[in-house]
Amino acid sequence: MHTRYQDDLDPVLDVSLSVHFWTTRGMVVAYSVVLLLGTAGGAEAIRVYDSTHGFNEMHRYTRAEGKQEGKPFHSGTLGEGMRAAIEDAKRGHLKMIEGWSGG
Repeated sequence: MHTRYQDDLDPVLDVSLSVHFWTTRGMVVAYSVVLLLGTAGGAEAIRVYDSTHGFNEMHRYTRAEGKQEGKPFHSGTLGEGMRAAIEDAKRGHLKMIEGWSGG
């Protein structure tokens, strides 16, 4: 089963979290969690957490260099990693945006 939703974290700054995940028998088998910032040029990815390679991975983005090399970010199950990614982005989105912008 595929589920997706978007959570508006900060409407004033136009920051949102896009979450997509797939489950089989109640277990998360794949996911992506993307922190997005609305800009004059459109939505920019700030941070991506996903399971594309079968484990919990995180990609930072920068305004100047775009997507950075992925790094393992949580050693638990994909479901645990997805929930940790959501909480990490919610708690740290302002610092993540600052890092993306080079501040």
